[in-house]
Amino acid sequence: MKADLELVPVELTVVLGETQMPIYKLLRLGRGAIIELNTSETDEVQILANNHPFAKGIVVVSGARISVEVTQMLKRPTIYTLQTVAEAA
Repeated sequence: MKADLELVPVELTVVLGETQMPIYKLLRLGRGAIIELNTSETDEVQILANNHPFAKGIVVVSGARISVEVTQMLKRPTIYTLQTVAEAA
């Protein structure tokens, strides 16, 4: 069973911040462009697994390496099925 789980692909995404800009500015961006985000380097980042939030963390810079330290695991949302609703009634 463990070997089967190791084959499941998971895409991890770290959200550093957000910004809004008009499409004409986005189209003018070139290589090396700097995009200002609404966060600072000390703010927590959101960690997504397959586009679903599952943890929060902080960015850690050590020499030339950049990593993310997980500081909080998020609770999974309750998923209601017909069976659980029927059992609760």
